Amino acid sequence: MELKNNIRKLRFENSEMSQQELADRIGVSRMTIYSIEKGKYVPSTVLALKISKVFGIAVEEIFTLTDI
Repeated sequence: MELKNNIRKLRFENSEMSQQELADRIGVSRMTIYSIEKGKYVPSTVLALKISKVFGIAVEEIFTLTDI
């Protein structure tokens, strides 16, 4: 299984939020956001919840598990 996300799409739908702005809002580095978006890093539950809070949507609307 693979964890997919739509963070990049959500950032652009929210005033074209930069990776740095999202990173600052949740307390991580810009590279962390980049790595999550590219699927190279699986965020912790706490981090996933912080991201969902920024966008005001459920975690399941941001992250999905897919069969490879």
